[in-house]
Amino acid sequence: MPGWSLIRGTKKLRRWRTLAILAVAVGASAPAGAHADTIVLKNGRRIVGDSVTREYGKVSCETPAGRISISESLVLRIEKDDLPVAVYPPPNTSAANLAIAPPPPDEHPGMEPVAREAVHDGAIDRAALARFEAAAASGSSEAVKRAVAAHSAAADFSFARGDLTAALAQSERALALDPGQVPLLLNVAYLRLRGGEYAGALDLLDRARRAAPDSADAAKLAGWADYGLNRLPQAVAEWKRAQQLRPDAEVAKALAKAQQDLEVESNYLEGESAHFVLRYNGTAAPELARAVLLVLEDDFQSIAQNLEFAPREPIAVILYTSQAFGDITRAPSWVGALNDGRIRIPVQGLDSVTPELARVLKHELTHSFVAEKTHGRCPVWLQEGLAQWMEGKRSGDSAAALVALYDRHDDLSLTLLEGTWMSLPGEVVGQAYAWSLAIVEAMEASGPADIERLLERVAVEVTPEGALRSSQHLDYSEVTRATAEYLRSTYLRRP
Repeated sequence: MPGWSLIRGTKKLRRWRTLAILAVAVGASAPAGAHADTIVLKNGRRIVGDSVTREYGKVSCETPAGRISISESLVLRIEKDDLPVAVYPPPNTSAANLAIAPPPPDEHPGMEPVAREAVHDGAIDRAALARFEAAAASGSSEAVKRAVAAHSAAADFSFARGDLTAALAQSERALALDPGQVPLLLNVAYLRLRGGEYAGALDLLDRARRAAPDSADAAKLAGWADYGLNRLPQAVAEWKRAQQLRPDAEVAKALAKAQQDLEVESNYLEGESAHFVLRYNGTAAPELARAVLLVLEDDFQSIAQNLEFAPREPIAVILYTSQAFGDITRAPSWVGALNDGRIRIPVQGLDSVTPELARVLKHELTHSFVAEKTHGRCPVWLQEGLAQWMEGKRSGDSAAALVALYDRHDDLSLTLLEGTWMSLPGEVVGQAYAWSLAIVEAMEASGPADIERLLERVAVEVTPEGALRSSQHLDYSEVTRATAEYLRSTYLRRP
């Protein structure tokens, strides 16, 4: 990770912050759509509603289930009359961490009243679901259809709110009522993929393909599952088949990435352990590969204990030459390693696990844990703060500079640090890493349970700031203020 020079380049930092704030202000003052607009989320879900507004970093609209507010960082674009009227930065399309849209929704013609009974006034009506379930127990096909439609409506509502756990539970209940329905199989498979359950998703997709052999959606999702299981040839084959059945821009991007990985790794050697599949360039020493696996297994146990969670599937780790790392990742020069669902690390010239490599391994492995625990919904500032904390970094060296920036009101807004940092100027990235670590360190000082509660809420709340409010009763400005006070009292006391 980059070294930090927090005061050097402050004029550039201020200029960048001014431009970013102006961009947010322009977005807030833009005219909002007034009727039948569609909010397209980065996870592929589309929310249709009236009176779409954009202000203070939020996108809001009226829906049949009530008014919904979503962070702009989760929004891909807003469409009006099928034409995009506002475009946001594109989602991460790196394979293994794929921003693949969900399959087409299961249509329930004539069941709109059922959906309105199941979800209304901004909430799921559990009593209504129970009534539909009781009626379905009679075996009536019409009653079963109504129960399936009710649970599907509840699943859609939960998904739109970002609660993938609840969406999966509702979708699985709908599938249990009608086990052979292909759209339900695809939907449950998709939600399992979002949760990192690749093998379980493949079982469902096999069932779907037996019922619908030419389903492009089944092939598309199967490629995602194979990639997640580090089965590159199978992933390439599935995505090629999906493209033959129905050309798809998302599949084309994923296929290109998988083919590039497959080409680079075709002559790589392989090793594995209980929780990892390791591929490494033949110029790397086999002793290094074995040592990396041993370190990673120790880290796996340590992080699992700290976060009270562990990924379900083996994690892919790729050891590159420096040139291959740059060619594959296309990452900025300040990036020393990358986790896009596969841990990618340049190790050229190393024949043993140095202290620096050990820190990088634990840092990147933390990303795998957090991404799966939060269903890929963790803001970057929290991801990077936790990863630095786990690798052993602390804020002593940067405390004075951070407090000085806070006192001058030059600290970075956490809203601006929720999404990707890849396009940030180097000096801004340095401060972003420093603030992220300091915030997590301050939370850990008040009790590790705070972090666990926050991660749990991040997985289900509409916005990261909403997760902070519900888990710790603090908004972003209050968290930043509390962090500055922690740094002041912990590191800047005078004798």
